[in-house]
Amino acid sequence: MQNLKSTVNEQGECVTQIIHFVNGIKRTYHGILPKSIKQGQFTKMKCKDGTMIMINDNNVLCIEIFKEE
Repeated sequence: MQNLKSTVNEQGECVTQIIHFVNGIKRTYHGILPKSIKQGQFTKMKCKDGTMIMINDNNVLCIEIFKEE
């Protein structure tokens, strides 16, 4: 897997993401480190607190991204 240098990196060193899933559920994740985002069968990302999030891209409609101060 590789970091695809997505535009999320331009938002800063730490972001909040609201992920909207196809079934209408949405989840908010704080403290995501954009440089840690890796794409493969699952998108993987790490948070400031050491948590790793793995998301199945097939279940995602869109992602809102907010810069954290």
